[in-house]
Amino acid sequence: MSKEGSIEAPIRHPIDFEHPNFLNPDKLDAEMRRAFDICHGCRRCFNLCDSFPKLFDMIDESENEDVDSLKSEQFEPVVDACTLCDMCFMTKCPYVPPHEFDLDFPHLMLRYRTAQKKLGKLNKIQKELAHVDRNGKIGIMFSRLINWVSDIKNKFIRNLLEIIIGIDRRVRLPKYNSETFSNFFKKNRDKINFETSQKNRKVVIYTTCFVNFNKKNTGVAALKVLKKNGVEVQEAYPGCCGMPFLEQADLPKVVEQAKKISKDLLEWVNKGYKIITLTASCGLMLKFEWPLLLPNNDDIKRLSINVMDIDEYIVDISKNEGLVDGLEAIDGGVTVHHACHARAQNMGNKARDMLKLIPDIKIDVVERCAGHGGTFGVMKETHHLANKVGRPTARQIKNKNNKYMASDCPLAGKHLKQLEQDTNISNDEALHPIELLAKSYRL
Repeated sequence: MSKEGSIEAPIRHPIDFEHPNFLNPDKLDAEMRRAFDICHGCRRCFNLCDSFPKLFDMIDESENEDVDSLKSEQFEPVVDACTLCDMCFMTKCPYVPPHEFDLDFPHLMLRYRTAQKKLGKLNKIQKELAHVDRNGKIGIMFSRLINWVSDIKNKFIRNLLEIIIGIDRRVRLPKYNSETFSNFFKKNRDKINFETSQKNRKVVIYTTCFVNFNKKNTGVAALKVLKKNGVEVQEAYPGCCGMPFLEQADLPKVVEQAKKISKDLLEWVNKGYKIITLTASCGLMLKFEWPLLLPNNDDIKRLSINVMDIDEYIVDISKNEGLVDGLEAIDGGVTVHHACHARAQNMGNKARDMLKLIPDIKIDVVERCAGHGGTFGVMKETHHLANKVGRPTARQIKNKNNKYMASDCPLAGKHLKQLEQDTNISNDEALHPIELLAKSYRL
């Protein structure tokens, strides 16, 4: 007998993208229709992103107001509006496995997008933007020029970029560091020392592409806070985790990155180090997406259980040994944006838990998608959808009336800040929570 909904812990099946049925057009079409029919009968997810309103409107406007009335070519707008944030799976859907309906909407959208890629239907510019290591090295090398060219105030060139490559002229793009965090670490790791009782903890900061190339300050804050608390710190950046390739449905490339990076990081794990990630998306990839793409790879499994988010790790120190003294009140309240890929890790709100350690802190939490979704929020054809999803989140943040906004997703933070130009948040974008902890330590 079928049952309605489920209270069992959700599970996710491996992504068997090499199976012949994965891209079989008839089987994929049948699965899309099956899933859409379940979503149509439930509609709990109507307010998460634009995929679901598009789907429900199409069904309601169809000849018989059912999925059978839809043409297969109508599926593409639904897929194109999905940012793979995972929130329908994590927070709304009552039919995820082990329920017999066995619904995993984000991974079904990924499957369809993989078929689109095979047919050459995906945006070529977004494909090139996914090569973040190549782009980042160029960005670092010519940071002054590229930061000037990409500045939102440089209206003439931004208009050209919109016309030529489709990057929306209204989007505030990330700036490039003048040096990589990896280079900063090599030059400064021995200069940053504190008189602290030994905690017998060892970590490797997996820098992540965004911190390495775009937001060095997050890495600097993590390094200082960890060393302040007596943790031995090393650094490694063998390459991007592959999340940009996942968004572009280049699954073989994600697997290639996983094998390459895990080989390097496991050398540290074998020496007793934990791997610490500095952005939510990278933590999600190493902990969950890699093992789903490589379910029979024991190295990937072993690495995944030795990965921790920086907020998660600091909270673990606090619970087990306690943080060293020295935290002081900061000069304003904090609104924590609980980023989708942090929520998808199913570890609780570690950003909030970590910031609660700051004396007399005022914290408010917003748990809504920012809508940015990697290149989704950058391209002209989808920027308006990113704004549509993000505006209610930005309004919530504004209404909290705090001085600081913190998010484990730097792109989400930048997007939310730009949506509410008149907010009183002092920083230009969301700070990573670890930066606020460093501020509390006066580091």
